[in-house]
Amino acid sequence: MTQINIKRVYETPSSNDGYRVLVDRLWPRGMKREYLKYDYWAKELTPSNDLRKWFHADVEKRWGAFADMYQKELERSHAVKTFIDRIKPYEKVTFLYASKNQEQNHARVLAQYLSTLF
Repeated sequence: MTQINIKRVYETPSSNDGYRVLVDRLWPRGMKREYLKYDYWAKELTPSNDLRKWFHADVEKRWGAFADMYQKELERSHAVKTFIDRIKPYEKVTFLYASKNQEQNHARVLAQYLSTLF
């Protein structure tokens, strides 16, 4: 069974991270490509542009609705099965995200959703 963790892209990589997956649609601000250690960039699993923009207009008030809508997007996504097949061989997978908000971000929703499928 694959253990999924989440971590900000600005944190130091660790050998305990396992397979490192960038789960942001946009490249992290201020991060040079050669400095970010990641194995795969899963743009196809990120919230749609419209949902992402809507959520960022008022993170505090829209968190619950955002989490529900993003989960529905994931349920309809054909990319989820492909991604699960990609990460299944790894004991540990770490999702990398750039958001300053460590509690209310899409990486948490994604990790929680995928953990129900294992």
